Amino acid sequence: MAAARPYRTTPVFDETSLPAALRARHSTKAGVWGMIRIMEGRVKLTDVESDSELVLDPDTPGPLLPQQVHYVEPLGPMQMFVEFYDRAPE
Repeated sequence: MAAARPYRTTPVFDETSLPAALRARHSTKAGVWGMIRIMEGRVKLTDVESDSELVLDPDTPGPLLPQQVHYVEPLGPMQMFVEFYDRAPE
């Protein structure tokens, strides 16, 4: 089976252009997986339901499950984008 490929990718955001909606509690839709990719800097990903935090950087992407309630917080200067998949990415 071929590797999952994103069907949509957000623009690249930095610490000033990251939308308020991504900084607040939100979730992926049913049947949608996400992957937060960091190009520069660091971002804190908080999973609301498990009350866990993960610091993302260029070597540590942030996988998102369907309907996972989460939010992100820049940890200084950064650049990131989000990929969306219709099945679990590798």
